[in-house]
Amino acid sequence: MCHVIVTCRSMLWTLFSIMVAFAELIAFMSPDWLHGFPRPDSPAGDAAAAAGGGEYRPSLGLYSRCLRVGSRARGATCGPYAGTFGEVASGFWQAAMLFLAAGTLVLGCVACMSIFTLCFQSILRKSIFNICGLLQAIAGLLLMVGLMLYPAGWGSEKVVDYCGAEAAPFRPAQCSLGWAFYTAIGGTLAAFLCAVCSAQAEVATSSDKVQEEIEEGKSLICLV
Repeated sequence: MCHVIVTCRSMLWTLFSIMVAFAELIAFMSPDWLHGFPRPDSPAGDAAAAAGGGEYRPSLGLYSRCLRVGSRARGATCGPYAGTFGEVASGFWQAAMLFLAAGTLVLGCVACMSIFTLCFQSILRKSIFNICGLLQAIAGLLLMVGLMLYPAGWGSEKVVDYCGAEAAPFRPAQCSLGWAFYTAIGGTLAAFLCAVCSAQAEVATSSDKVQEEIEEGKSLICLV
C-alpha cells in the first residue's frame, strides 16, 4: 500500500531540489556568462558613440552569444555561435560543458525522483533520500569541475574577440562575469546543501510520529 507522507522538511527538500536543477539548466543555456567590452551602437566608431549613439556590451556563453548585427539593429541578436560541439570556443569549454551537462542531468533526475518520495521512501530497502543525497553530492562535484575548467578557456580566440587582446586563461581582461556564471556557482553550492538536507528529509519521513500514523491505517500523512 502506498502511503503519501508529506512533512515540512521533505517538501522543502523536494522544492529546493527542483529549483536547483532548473537554475543549473537555465545557467547552462544562457549566453550571459561573459560580457564583452563596450562597443559603439553605430559602426561609424567612437565618434558616433560620443555624439549620442550609445554603446552596448555583447555577451558570450558556453555555446551561444548575444550581439548586434547591422547598424540599424535596436536589440541584441542571440543564438548559438557553435553549430557543432567541435566548434565550441575552447577545448576547456568543451570539457566544462560535458561536466556541467552531466551534473545538471543528475540534478534533473534527482528532481524527478524527489517527487516520488511522497509515495516511496525506499528502493530495494535503501532510503531513496540517501540515494538522492549521494547523487546530489556527485552532481555538485561534477559542476565544480566544470566551473574550474571554464575560466581556463578565456584565452581562446573567441574570448579575445569579446574581451580584448589581453584576455588569457583565468584573466577575462575587459570582460565582466555575467549572471549565468554566478547562478551556476550558486546552484553548485545549493546542490551540496540539498545533499545535506536529504538526510533531514529522511529523518522526518521515518519518525516515530509517521510510523504511528501508518499503524493507524492512514494513507495520507501530513506532518509539520
